[in-house]
Amino acid sequence: MLLSGFWSNPLVESAGYFSVVVLCLVVSMVIFEIVTKYKNWEEIKKGNVAVAMATGGKIFGVCNIFKYSIEQHNSLFQMIGWGLFGFSLLIIAYWLFEFLTPSFHVDQEIENDNRSVGFISLIISVGLSFVIGASIS
Repeated sequence: MLLSGFWSNPLVESAGYFSVVVLCLVVSMVIFEIVTKYKNWEEIKKGNVAVAMATGGKIFGVCNIFKYSIEQHNSLFQMIGWGLFGFSLLIIAYWLFEFLTPSFHVDQEIENDNRSVGFISLIISVGLSFVIGASIS
């Protein structure tokens, strides 16, 4: 009986959600590292602002999607499932961005520190995270 009260404590629930979302964020960043043609963290270490903006947009986007998922789903497993579904949509959006810009390659431009493309990538990730979040809630 004592443990059931422990698990329903808001501080414990918050720590649980936080821990799971951080783990999901790490996994999502690994997946984004695989999806992009450049090495995010190596480029950021070199001072590539375009990569930093694009990566920051991805981080914000994933966290924002999980925010909506936490607000709308009552169980940890539902939150994870919907959050990962939303993350999958964010990856599809990234591929669409690459596909819909046939005059240049998004990954190559971001790797070359084209800050305009990095900024647009950031805005797409952030903007679509709100749309995805609203749709999963």
